[in-house]
Order: sequence, then structure tokens, then C-alpha cells
Amino acid sequence: MTTAPLLYVCVRPQQGAAAAEYESFRTAMRLDDAAVHRIDLVREPLPDDVFDRYSGFLVGGSPFNVADPESTKTDVQRRLEGDLERIARRVADGSAGHEGPAALFTCYGIGVVTRMLGGEVSRAFPEDTGPVTIELTDAGRGDPLFGGLASRFTALTAHKEGTAALPPDATQLAVNAACPVQAYVVGDRLYATQFHPEPTTKAFTERMAVYRDDGYFEAEHYDAVAGRVLAASVTEPVRLLRAFAQRFGPA
Repeated sequence: MTTAPLLYVCVRPQQGAAAAEYESFRTAMRLDDAAVHRIDLVREPLPDDVFDRYSGFLVGGSPFNVADPESTKTDVQRRLEGDLERIARRVADGSAGHEGPAALFTCYGIGVVTRMLGGEVSRAFPEDTGPVTIELTDAGRGDPLFGGLASRFTALTAHKEGTAALPPDATQLAVNAACPVQAYVVGDRLYATQFHPEPTTKAFTERMAVYRDDGYFEAEHYDAVAGRVLAASVTEPVRLLRAFAQRFGPA
């Protein structure tokens, strides 16, 4: 534990969805806004002193895709991916010596970490919007954060790409059938999940409404997809966030 706050890193262009995602992270960790600050990388670059000010980083999702050709990416996407790589590199370097900040990269963020550390991101492992079953590996069951979760649990996903090959130094923590790499850790402080650990089912359906025309599901099927989400029990992912906050957040 430390006295320094955590930082939520927004990479969503849609400000309403970003604000809701921040609240989901903060609420899930049972922390107030003094303990979890926020930065919008879509609209401002990562400050030079950020690693001196925060004990850990929480990277949310985004409609951006790492696997898109560089020629199709906007200047904003390229810049923010560079900033996310700065965070991942600093945390990975610190993990080797058990020093420095921690980080949890989720959904879009796992692709940034995978690519930067020498893994492979592919469009071959998308998942439909909604609840999926996650299973811990043996390493996951022994991990300080994941080991407190049920060995098999439900989480929420919606993504168009996934990790095809782990980074060389990563330890896989969770799997499922459609997208085999659901979580991994590098060292002891750099965590990445493909699934979303932060939203309640209600918050997830509200996010779905923002992105209903973005190709994650057929827009006319919103009610049916939302019904499946609302019927799901997603108790374990928020426990992961609480474990992260207890281990790396402010005292």
C-alpha cells in the first residue's frame, strides 16, 4: 500500500462513456475520487511527471483497435498508443525489481501491452458483446490478485481483436474458448485482461447503447443482447479490482 492515488487512463473518444467507465472503476474498487484520479489521453498527452505522482494505472477500453493498419489510425490514436506504451514499459521495467507503479490494462489496453512486449494481436479472436465464461489457469489460481477469485466465473466482453501469442515474459492467468488469452501478468505489477472487470451489468448495457452502431452487435438486436447481459451474474471481476486497489492503491 502507498499514499499515492491511482490514475484512471481514459482512451475513449466518447466523453459520456469515459465518465461512466471511470465511475465504474472507482465504485468497483470502493474508492473515492481523491484516491482515483483521471486523465483523458484522447484530449491531452501523458504528463512527464505522471510516474512520480501515482501508485498505479487503470487503463479502460476503447473503440480503437491495435491491429488496425497504422495508415488508418488517426494522429490521436497513434499518440495515445505511444503514451500507453510508456506506462506499460515503465511498469514492466519496475516489476523486475519489485519497484515502481503497477498497472491494469483492460480490453483495448491488453492489445497495446501485447504488441509492445513482443506478442501478437490478431483480428482472429473477437468476442460478441455479452457475458462469457472465464477459467483461471494454474498460475492464475496462485496469483496474488486472481487467486482470490472463483476458478471459473462470468465476465463481460465486447471486442474485435485479441492476443494471438503471449509476450515472451508474460504468464497466462485466465482463458476461455473463443479468445484464449483472457488475462496475463508480466513480472508482479503489470496485469492485462481482455474482459472488462469494472462494469455492473446495468452500466454495461448503458455503454452498449453508446456503441450500438459501431459493429459490436447488430443494432436491432440491442434489447436481446442487453437482456442476456442483465441476466448475468458478474461478481468476480470487481473482486479483482478490489484486490488491485488493496495491493497497489492508497492506504
